[in-house]
Formats: sequence, C-alpha cells, structure tokens
Amino acid sequence: MTMLIDAMRVLIAVNLVLLGVLLAIWVRNFAQFRSKHTFGLTLFAAFLLGESALALYLFAFHPVLAPWVADATLVPRPAQIAMVSLRVLELVAVGFLVWITWD
Repeated sequence: MTMLIDAMRVLIAVNLVLLGVLLAIWVRNFAQFRSKHTFGLTLFAAFLLGESALALYLFAFHPVLAPWVADATLVPRPAQIAMVSLRVLELVAVGFLVWITWD
C-alpha cells in the first residue's frame, strides 16, 4: 500500500525539479522582456513550486502526517489512488509546459 504513497512522493519531487526549470527560464525571460505575461508566468511557477514543496514536506517529512497518509487503515486505497492520480496529472501538465517553454 505504501507503494502508491512512495510513487506520489517521487512524482512531487519530479514536479519540483521541473518547476525549478520553468521558474529559472521564466525569471530569465522576465529580466529580459519585463512584460506582464512573463511576470505572470514567473509568479505561477513560484506559487506552484511552493505548493509542491509544501506537499513534499507534508507527505514525506512531517512527523504526524507522513506516517498517517501512508497507513492504509487511515487513508483507504481509493483516496491514495486519487492523490497519486492528481500528481500524475500535475506532472503531465508541468512536463508539457517545460517542453513548450524549452522549445
């Protein structure tokens, strides 16, 4: 059962890396162009990076929540599947943004 939660933790870590790449690119673009659009993208990446960092802390390192979320008797399998599915969708979305931004 903890395999799903471990997968979720890995997905969150990968999202953090991809969001760091996006943030670096968009900060560089904002410094160069000074447009409202690049400023918005920079803020978007910063907030999503903060959300993912908080999620990784809560699900992997928090002394109370991390063991609780991994316990299948407390968080049933459908809820764990839902949490992993949301992270997969986020990874696909962020990965697509990295791909079109890098191009």
